[in-house]
Amino acid sequence: MKAQLSLAALLTIALVAPVRDDDWRPDAGFRSLFNGHDLTGWCFRAKVDGKAPKVGEVTEKFDGKTASSDDGRYSARDGVLTVNFPKGKERLISAMYTVEEFPGDFTLKLEFRASVNADSGVFIRKPQLQCRDYLVAGPYKELKSYKPQEWNLIEVVAKNGVARCTCNGEVLEAEFKLPETGPIGLEGDRGQMEYRHIQIK
Repeated sequence: MKAQLSLAALLTIALVAPVRDDDWRPDAGFRSLFNGHDLTGWCFRAKVDGKAPKVGEVTEKFDGKTASSDDGRYSARDGVLTVNFPKGKERLISAMYTVEEFPGDFTLKLEFRASVNADSGVFIRKPQLQCRDYLVAGPYKELKSYKPQEWNLIEVVAKNGVARCTCNGEVLEAEFKLPETGPIGLEGDRGQMEYRHIQIK
């Protein structure tokens, strides 16, 4: 009887215990670009005239750090990579990239959750795919399956220098032209954006 109660108690705990984002594992054939605990594998890169990010030399790596060192604009905790809204500033555009670059064909998947009217982006080698609170901030205001302030899935399938980009299965860009190689990047612009389950095949 005691054994049965113990087993029942364990099953109850297992069923009600929340699945933490940092316990997530990549899909079959994919590997993670974000370990869920810190910003290892991510960096800042050289900039042009102090403005737009340039896909160039790595200027600062964040291996082992839970926050970027500029002003904590990017942070990692419990399986979520957050682009934090800059305190005391209306806007502060920045970009963080993977140290690794990705030539050839690949499939990239990530989930994002945007605060109201948030503006971010995913750099794919160099060009930027807008990643925002789409129905408010655009540019894809007609999406039917976008879930405001909830987790949404972006999938980028790059083949022969062109990417097909979708959000929850709906097409964002059918023929997104890419250079031969480059890193994956995340932009910070307006509002708070959260990313998780960043994986590539």
